[in-house]
Amino acid sequence: MIENFQGKTAVLTGAGSGFGRECARLGARLGMQLVLVDVQQDALDAAAAEAQAAGVPVLARRIDVSDAAQMQALADAVAERFGAPHFVFNNAGVATAGLLWENTVQDWEWVLGVNLWGVIHGVRLFTPMMLAAARQDAAWRGHIVNTASMAGLLTPPNMGIYNVSKHAVVALTETLYQDLRLVTDQVSASVLCPYYVATGIGQSERNRPEDLPGAAPTPSQRIGQAMTDKAVRGSKVSAAEVAQKVFDAVAKDQFYIYSHPHALGGVRNRMEDILLARNPTDPFAERPEIDAQLRAALRGG
Repeated sequence: MIENFQGKTAVLTGAGSGFGRECARLGARLGMQLVLVDVQQDALDAAAAEAQAAGVPVLARRIDVSDAAQMQALADAVAERFGAPHFVFNNAGVATAGLLWENTVQDWEWVLGVNLWGVIHGVRLFTPMMLAAARQDAAWRGHIVNTASMAGLLTPPNMGIYNVSKHAVVALTETLYQDLRLVTDQVSASVLCPYYVATGIGQSERNRPEDLPGAAPTPSQRIGQAMTDKAVRGSKVSAAEVAQKVFDAVAKDQFYIYSHPHALGGVRNRMEDILLARNPTDPFAERPEIDAQLRAALRGG
C-alpha cells in the first residue's frame, strides 16, 4: 500500500483520456512525479501541459504499449529520470465489438496487442525495477494497477475479443498478486474492473495503427457499437470517480476495484454456473428487452 503519494512517481498509460487522464490529475494534486504515456499525441500534449501547469515533474512519451521496443525505451527513460516508479497504472485500452467469427485477424492483433500485451510489457519491465528498489529500502512501497473490465469477469455476447483480452488481464493480475506475495510485502497489485463509464474507449478506432487496418464494420459490429454508446451515455459514474477509487485502493491495498458494484450479480451467476456445471446464464436475464432487441437485430427480425 502507498499511504503518502507526495513525491512518489506514477507511470500512467492511456494518460491522454479517461481513467489515465483523471489519475494524472489526481496524482498532480497529490504532488506526484508523473510519467504520462499515450499513443495519441495531441491528447498526450494536453495532459502533459495540464500537469506541468500544476507544478509537478512530468515525463511524457508517445508510446504504442503493444510494442516491446517502445516499452523498453519507456522503462529506460523512467529509470534514468525518476528511478523505480512507485505506482504503475497499466491502463491503455481499445475496444471493438462483433460476433467472434466476424472479427478479422487484424482486429484480434490490435485489441490483444494493446489490452493484453500492453499490460504484459508494463508488468515485465517495471516489476523488477520496483522489487530492486524495495530490496534497497525497507520503507519503499510500490503498487501496480492493471485495467481490466467487468467484461473480464463476465462473457457478454457480441464483444468476444474484448472479453478475451480482459479475462486475460484479470488472470494475469491475480497471478501477479500471488507471485508478489511470495517474494515481498512491499509491492502489491490490483485489478480495475469498470463497467460502462465515459472514457473515450468507445472511439478507439481513432488510434488504430495503419498496419492493422479495420475492415468495413459488419452488422454485428455496428450493433455492438451502438449498444455500448447507449450504455455509456446512461452511466452515472464518471472517470474522475473511478480514478479516486483507484487511488483509494492503492492506499488500502485493495485488490478488486469496481466502478459499479451492482454489476457483480452477473459475476455471481457465472460463478454458480461454473460450480454447478450448468449452461451459461443468459446475461440479459434481468433485462429481457435488451436480449430481445439484440436477437432481433442480429437475426434481421
